[in-house]
Amino acid sequence: MMRCIAVDDEQLVRELLEDNIRQIPFLQLVATCKNALEAMEVLQKESVDLIFLDIQMPRLSGLQFLQSLKHPPLVILVTAYEKYALEGYNLQVVDYLLKPFSFERFLKACNRANELFRLQQTPVPVKTLTDFFVNVEYTQVKVVVDDIEYIEGLKDYIKIHLSSSPKPILTRMTMKAIMEKLPVEAFVRTHKSYLVAVKKITAVKRDLVCVGEKEIPVSDFFKENINRIVAGPEN
Repeated sequence: MMRCIAVDDEQLVRELLEDNIRQIPFLQLVATCKNALEAMEVLQKESVDLIFLDIQMPRLSGLQFLQSLKHPPLVILVTAYEKYALEGYNLQVVDYLLKPFSFERFLKACNRANELFRLQQTPVPVKTLTDFFVNVEYTQVKVVVDDIEYIEGLKDYIKIHLSSSPKPILTRMTMKAIMEKLPVEAFVRTHKSYLVAVKKITAVKRDLVCVGEKEIPVSDFFKENINRIVAGPEN
């Protein structure tokens, strides 16, 4: 269950959001707020997983409010102005609902938020694996975990790129299968086709991470994973 709040200075929009939220089984409405200052008070008192956030509001805009949060929850922007879409996505929002929106479009945004939320919340047991073997042309080849720079998925195959070799290891295995082998704290998913060793990341760009001179794509869906690495552990 995702705990959410709706923030909009228009009463009719707040009522519509409230009605829509109550129809989504995995959402729990914590509060409705008519401005960003009220939302700040709620966040200080309540645990919130998702914010439905208007942009143009008096005193403090939705984007200014979002930028003020050190560790914001998931956010779905709700606005009548399409011009803010790029800025919203640069702030890692889940989705951008343009008023007036249908319930079907609202549900699509909520499903995306729920998928991200479940991905963030799913506990994964800590692994202490240091090496493993993979099949390469009928030969079992040893892979040392600390030697892996990144892994590239190619349908039913993966390429394991190593620090010690310019040539990657190509083996028949899915990304899901290799992720089940590796220690979760040591690798980060940047894209549906890429898994990167955290210790090997040398730089982070807008839509890329760098491992030395190699640039690896970061998709919108997995940007939050990179943001957590950049932010570091919470104090």
